Amino acid sequence: MIHPVLRWPDPILAKITPQACVDAATLALTRDMLETMYAANGRGLAAPQIGVLARVFVMDAAWKSGDPAPEVFINPEILWRSPQMASGPEGCLSIPGVVAEVMRHSELVLQWQMADGSLQAQKLTGFRAICAQHEIDHLDGIVTLDHLTPEARAAAIAVLG
Repeated sequence: MIHPVLRWPDPILAKITPQACVDAATLALTRDMLETMYAANGRGLAAPQIGVLARVFVMDAAWKSGDPAPEVFINPEILWRSPQMASGPEGCLSIPGVVAEVMRHSELVLQWQMADGSLQAQKLTGFRAICAQHEIDHLDGIVTLDHLTPEARAAAIAVLG
């Protein structure tokens, strides 16, 4: 089922999410989230963006330039961040029309639960690392605008009208 994507400044987007249970409801949620993400032409989507306060996000960093490779992350936790940083343009389904330069770690090691409850850990690099950090920000009540200088934030908000 495709859900509407909440738009900033909806207060749900500023909330920190609690741990999610790995159960049938969460697995159904992830299927809906993937369907919603693809329908919205996005590369990532966090549960709060559809009004659900659960520590879950989905992403597909490759589908716009290659074959779809959907990924589901339940209760993700960053175990390590590289000291190397990179700045790049980021858009957000909850802040349509705004693309902002955001500084992110170039690499990270992410741990999360799989659909069967087992733990998975993997080093993410490139766009996958950037996308994962963006979605984890949503789980922590942070949006792209929160990374900007006051001047850049004001300019971005002006675009929203």
